[in-house]
Amino acid sequence: MQELTFETLTTPTEVVTITASAAEKVKSLMEREGKVGYALRLLVRGGGCAGFSYGLAFDNNRREDDHVVEKDGVQVYVDAGSAMYLEGSEIDFQDGLQGSGFVINNPNATGGCGCGHSFSANARH
Repeated sequence: MQELTFETLTTPTEVVTITASAAEKVKSLMEREGKVGYALRLLVRGGGCAGFSYGLAFDNNRREDDHVVEKDGVQVYVDAGSAMYLEGSEIDFQDGLQGSGFVINNPNATGGCGCGHSFSANARH
């Protein structure tokens, strides 16, 4: 009989999600830049006018502590340090009259600035 531990009783949840429109745009950019087979890395770094800023990059080096999410053939890597600030976030791509770009909808953000790339938050544990 298998011994039940805390890990076997909990269900893993995705740190972030990515919308279909964002996944399609990522695939398109990967093809254009010759990065087919790479993942999209979402990270949080210190700085920006509100305290933290988001970073997006193509990456083919999965780290041991990475959380991995997949949607429509696109993988997203989030390192453990960034995951504390991103839990429950959504990566979206919006295209409109005011411009186009990736948007991070982060329920942990307690403040932000007008640029949309900088935020303040408390880490979740």
